[in-house]
Amino acid sequence: AKVIFKDKIREVRTPLLAEQDVAYMKALEADDSDAQTTAKNAKTALRNAPASSAIANASNITALKAAWDTSVLGDSPYA
Repeated sequence: AKVIFKDKIREVRTPLLAEQDVAYMKALEADDSDAQTTAKNAKTALRNAPASSAIANASNITALKAAWDTSVLGDSPYA
């Protein structure tokens, strides 16, 4: 179940990473270092999402579903 959950995170994060790529390029063009940092931080959080300790420590499906980080990935498909 953990492997499937991580695969779902990877599926959901793909378009989110693309959105952050666009945001970063726009910030780069505008020479907006704050927006560049925000985009970089968002991309890092998205990349790290499948490695969350909450996933590794989940002992049942309920705990696994609770490990979905809505602040990074948006609404859970398991809600």
